[in-house]
Amino acid sequence: MSQPGQPSGDDFFDKPPQPVGGAQPAYPAPRGDGSIGKVRSTGISIVLYIVTLGIYGFVWWFKVHAEMKRHRGEGLGGGLAVVISIIVSPVMAYITANEVQKLYEARGQEPPVRTTTGLWYFPGSFIIVGPIVWFVKVNGALNDYWRSVGAQG
Repeated sequence: MSQPGQPSGDDFFDKPPQPVGGAQPAYPAPRGDGSIGKVRSTGISIVLYIVTLGIYGFVWWFKVHAEMKRHRGEGLGGGLAVVISIIVSPVMAYITANEVQKLYEARGQEPPVRTTTGLWYFPGSFIIVGPIVWFVKVNGALNDYWRSVGAQG
């Protein structure tokens, strides 16, 4: 016979452990300053990329990676992200998706994008719309993350 408050029989294996006193599970605190990044409109970002003949892409890489590094205390940072994007831009598609994935995982959430999302960028660029699909997915996931931690927009 089980004690009050103790699981009995099959219940023990069916239910995950519950926090004591209604507390939320603790996740590791970010090593960065926890600052919140900016929500960037996907449509406006695409227009800026086209109007600036691709230069806004480097601005986007810089800002996004600088924000993620400040928030988590880990990652490439803006300067290195721009250098890599100039030299081997397809690699940045995988790195950026991976860093967004890590943001979600650090909070114990299921990430909407993964490192493999970079496949939309390359070799997805051979179907022309691949990089657009990649950007919509990654920028959308990043915007959703920033909103979940308190960003406006």
